Amino acid sequence: MTTLITGAAGFIGMHVAAALLQRGEDVVGIDNFTPYYSLDLKRARIARLKSLHRESFSFSDVDFGDADALACALATKTIDRIVHLGAQPGVRYSLDNPAAYIHSNISGHVNILELARHRAISHLVYASSSSVYGMRSDTPFRVSDRADTPISLYAATKRADELMSETYAHLFRIPLTGLRFFTVYGPWGRPDMAVWKFTEAVLRGDPIDVYNHGDMLRDFTFIDDIVNGVILALDHPPEDDSLEKPGGFTTPHRLYNIGNNRPEQLIQLIRAIEEACGRKAEINLLPMQDGDVYQTFADIEDISRDLGFSPATPMAIGIPAFVNWYVNEWTKR
Repeated sequence: MTTLITGAAGFIGMHVAAALLQRGEDVVGIDNFTPYYSLDLKRARIARLKSLHRESFSFSDVDFGDADALACALATKTIDRIVHLGAQPGVRYSLDNPAAYIHSNISGHVNILELARHRAISHLVYASSSSVYGMRSDTPFRVSDRADTPISLYAATKRADELMSETYAHLFRIPLTGLRFFTVYGPWGRPDMAVWKFTEAVLRGDPIDVYNHGDMLRDFTFIDDIVNGVILALDHPPEDDSLEKPGGFTTPHRLYNIGNNRPEQLIQLIRAIEEACGRKAEINLLPMQDGDVYQTFADIEDISRDLGFSPATPMAIGIPAFVNWYVNEWTKR
């Protein structure tokens, strides 16, 4: 069994690849090392996968937004399944560079759908986002809720991915699962995310910018729980049985929230980081940023019922695990 993972140099991509490799499967990874954040970190993730799984892991530096380059890079590869995690991430960056989101998240997603279509892929699992819910006040967010009021271009592209996927499931009967990720953190995480930024600031003694004066709720989800959910989804493709699935589709396509089902105040995150670091934070309170949402809160009933997904890592365990990795592994590289 060979799985293609796009965004293999990314945070979630590296961990999903490692989990599949550890259970004896082959993985083909692709990434194009966009400089949105540290290229050293991305290269270190790939180096780790190669060092641990040299026989079963192959990697190509390719932009999946370029259809010709993608086809060329995969021409000799046998692929059974796809986990499509590559994307241009970030809400605020979409205000400055919208073209990057259209290239990767729209054109790139179509290219992966086309790959699945022409290779007769048995299952395509793709990354969506909790941002598709927009500025909802009613919680928790349910997959059955309307998702037609995005407040960022990033969110709009992710909702477009879901709709394009439904079209392909309808026309070509490709088994597809979209996962609406909620805030993910853990070792090897992203330096543009709050857990990394706040930890780095606390350890350096730098002030932390906290938006909306700290009054923000996030469904922080530890990476191990996310990986478990991704693989559960991958191993159980939706049936083409004309029955309605999460997301409201009767095609072999479904949507799931994948989160911790336990939102935390941003201030509580900072307190947990302070405790793990053994230092106090200097906090700079700021207004809400354009494109940000006030809260995220995942209703995970669908994925729990269908796949047995059950997040098991509270912040009291997850934050010290990240800080330990950051202090004892990353900063000593």
